Amino acid sequence: MTTEFEPIITFKNVTFSDRNVPIIKNISGSFAKGKITTLVGPSGAGKTTLFRLCNGLISPDSGQIIINDKPIDEYDPIILRRKIGLALQSATMLSGSVYKNLSLPLTLKGETLPEDDAKELLEDVSLGKDFLNRNINDLSGGQKQKVSIARTLVNRPKVLLLDEITSSLDRISQHDIEELIQKINQKYGTTIVWITHNLDQALTIGDYSWVMMAGEVLETGKSEFLNNPKDERVKRFIKGDLE
Repeated sequence: MTTEFEPIITFKNVTFSDRNVPIIKNISGSFAKGKITTLVGPSGAGKTTLFRLCNGLISPDSGQIIINDKPIDEYDPIILRRKIGLALQSATMLSGSVYKNLSLPLTLKGETLPEDDAKELLEDVSLGKDFLNRNINDLSGGQKQKVSIARTLVNRPKVLLLDEITSSLDRISQHDIEELIQKINQKYGTTIVWITHNLDQALTIGDYSWVMMAGEVLETGKSEFLNNPKDERVKRFIKGDLE
């Protein structure tokens, strides 16, 4: 892992509107390579939209997004989405086995996931290899989330975007996922960007944090700034005065 701040995704005056409604407003900043960055802020702040910009699902109205020193529009979209994985709160699962779900990224490319590789992925997410042939419907919410994360690892992404992946889980499952993400970050040097509404999680898991509100980035830095933010709006948000 890197010790100095080295950017992997950089935003330069990025704006985005949906049906003439501004969603992202002139955002500039960088996510650190090999680190965990947490994104916090009220609902509607633009956090998920920022993720969609990161992997090319949508394009900015103006400004520039740089990934590994290369403008995002110079990447092949399919290759870009393999390099930047996305895990959601409610991941879509195929009916059938865990193996079928793990294989999906390669199945879409007309390739086959070797069973040994699938078992290794399960071990990476702290599920035993005996889960391989289990029916996905027999798994708990936390286990399904682990399978979802394992599936994003099939393409060995350089960046993993996590959108509220623990918000619907019980405390034990949430802790398991937190440990898992830290393990992936440390084992593979994967850059993690994690949207969370849990400020304790943002503070304890994140190396760095961004606070977003109404499409703007109000404050960034090492996550401990959340204990004593400078921006008045961020202070009110942390105290719970803003929803």
